[in-house]
Amino acid sequence: MSTTITRFIWPIGDGTVLIPRTPAIATAYHALLAANHVRLAVWSPGSQEPTPETTRTALERSGHAWLDGTRLPLAIGVPADNGHRLVGAMNLAIDSSARSAEVGFWIDAAAEGQGLVTRALNAVLGHAFDDLGLHRVEMRTLTTNDRSRRLAERLGFTLEGVLRGAVQFPDGHRDVAVYAVLTDEFAKLA
Repeated sequence: MSTTITRFIWPIGDGTVLIPRTPAIATAYHALLAANHVRLAVWSPGSQEPTPETTRTALERSGHAWLDGTRLPLAIGVPADNGHRLVGAMNLAIDSSARSAEVGFWIDAAAEGQGLVTRALNAVLGHAFDDLGLHRVEMRTLTTNDRSRRLAERLGFTLEGVLRGAVQFPDGHRDVAVYAVLTDEFAKLA
């Protein structure tokens, strides 16, 4: 994996940082996406093989959404070679009128089990509730994604229901578990 050097980083402990997903990290982020494409397709239907151009375009959109306040698009980075090696992504899609958001994330297989997503999600939830003044953050995951479901429960999310056959994959529809945490619930855990 290639490393990246950026001007803005958000330290979240043990040298791990969150980095805005903008064109400034296009080369390193594309390498991470390409390396994980097949693995991520198991959880995300319809994802196309990334090209440098599609990655840059997606990062441009993410950067604009960050600036207009509708999304907090982040990459997870760990220290490497005088910069950071990208190991995953975190996204907060914000609905400011409802004071709510939906969080999503993924991590490179080699970085699983190191607590990086837990640390990143805690930081993003703190920002969502404290700095952005949101009331609710939702997380959706396939019912078969045990790791994500355990993480949601560990961080105080409540299972609100299952959307039956909500996502179509090439081999059929899959169920989605919907979790949410409210600001007062997260404050009790923090």
